[in-house]
Amino acid sequence: QVRLVESGGGLVQAGGSLRLSCAASGTSGTIFGINAMGWYRQAPGKQRELVAVITSGGITNYADSVKGRFTTSRDNAKNTVYLQMNSLKPEDTAIYYCNADGINKLGSRFASWGQGTQVTVSS
Repeated sequence: QVRLVESGGGLVQAGGSLRLSCAASGTSGTIFGINAMGWYRQAPGKQRELVAVITSGGITNYADSVKGRFTTSRDNAKNTVYLQMNSLKPEDTAIYYCNADGINKLGSRFASWGQGTQVTVSS
């Protein structure tokens, strides 16, 4: 019920930074509320893993592997969530996806996924 589009991925050297954006659009008018938005990543040959979560109240949680390096935030006016990635490592290379967990106005829970953006860290 909501369209999510990630952007901001690219190629960066180890130690560099990137900021990913996830913009929500489409049928957002049917949404009663978003419980949380999360960032996931999937590297070749590995399972998709949760990287960061931000709740509707602004509470954040991070995977141990990115704590101290990544920060997620929200701009509710723009219906956008961000993932600031600093001190990037080669093992951060993956396709990054954003996810929305919410409830529509009919009272049904839903989950929406973006199509992903590639992050490649060299060296």
